[in-house]
Amino acid sequence: MAAVQERSRGLGCVLLVVSVFTLSHCATSFRRQLSVELNPGHSSSSPPPGGDLLHIRAAGNNDTLHFLFCSLRAPTLLLVHTNTSSSTVQVNWNQFLDGNHSGGLKVEPESSIVYSTAIVFSRLLEYDDSNDTADPTSDLFPPYQLDDFTWSRLNLSGASALLCGAAASFTNGSLCLQLSVFDEEGRGQSWPRLLHTANSSQLGVWLDGVSPRATHSRFLLELQAVGGAYPLSRVEVHRSIDDEFTPSIFQVSRWVPSANSSSDVLGFLQWKPVAYRQPHPALEDATPCRHSEPRPQSGEATAATSRLIRAFYTEPETFGLNVSFGLAGDPFYNSTKFLSWTVLLGSGSPPVDSFSPLVLSMMAVGLGTPMILLLLGGVCVCVHKRAAAMAAAYEPIN
Repeated sequence: MAAVQERSRGLGCVLLVVSVFTLSHCATSFRRQLSVELNPGHSSSSPPPGGDLLHIRAAGNNDTLHFLFCSLRAPTLLLVHTNTSSSTVQVNWNQFLDGNHSGGLKVEPESSIVYSTAIVFSRLLEYDDSNDTADPTSDLFPPYQLDDFTWSRLNLSGASALLCGAAASFTNGSLCLQLSVFDEEGRGQSWPRLLHTANSSQLGVWLDGVSPRATHSRFLLELQAVGGAYPLSRVEVHRSIDDEFTPSIFQVSRWVPSANSSSDVLGFLQWKPVAYRQPHPALEDATPCRHSEPRPQSGEATAATSRLIRAFYTEPETFGLNVSFGLAGDPFYNSTKFLSWTVLLGSGSPPVDSFSPLVLSMMAVGLGTPMILLLLGGVCVCVHKRAAAMAAAYEPIN
């Protein structure tokens, strides 16, 4: 009886795995309708001076996500979620370029706005790690202020945009950002292969060919999260048992707002704590990254470095953190003169990695094969016992 129960439990596990595989394989993902507009409403035949403003509109059945990526001053990505599929972006270009007052950019109707958040890439920091301790608090060089960079015009390709820039003191090389907005769930093609949904965008950041100021230089990137009532203010670290898509990385970091009255996650910035030292990396090119704790910052100071923040927010609430690249013992930036990092910005709950159909099928085979062997063995035992019992009960005729 115990053996039968054990086989039943095992068979139940197999059926559960197969059911999960079937549901994950057959589920239809939600899609948004994307439209792209560069410098919306700008009437001049020439682009606006100093940079570009990209608007990618992601319309759902009854809501809209507005992604606005701006290169005027410090690179900034703004996400505005509205509860209508007909909301629009209006830009007053004179006021927007003036940069002294809010109101230069509006999402209308304003009453439809559910949530907004923005990420400002404010500074690139470099320090001399001559003792190989990966301690960024000592031997810091003067920071690179990204609002002082000379930025290229946005290079568009579908719902993606590439932006590269350099400081005046750079003798060569550049800092680049690539934005991608998605119409449905999927996964990045290159490491760290982040899972995205139709409610998220992805930013890849890389430092390429820049001459370091010391042989043992390491870098940090300073980010400012800006919001209204619920700015991104705390980082949660979630662990996993699966590293299928990002080998050797078993955790994900999420910068989210503090708990609100509904306990819903309104928006997020999500990344895996890994960077890469090659454009097309192998496993040995991975290097860990760490983040500092978010700290309140001056909203006015942040708005002074970003035309987009100044134009949209009246009283911005701001938190800042640093992401540092490399641990003690890791190769220094000078070894390849390349460093890349990838992050998601989205609305609603962050996407959560689950086992892929391949892993689920392997689990089904791994669990199913022993169960089938047990069932066949049980059948053979039953048949053998029944045959023995029938033989014992037979009485030969004299």
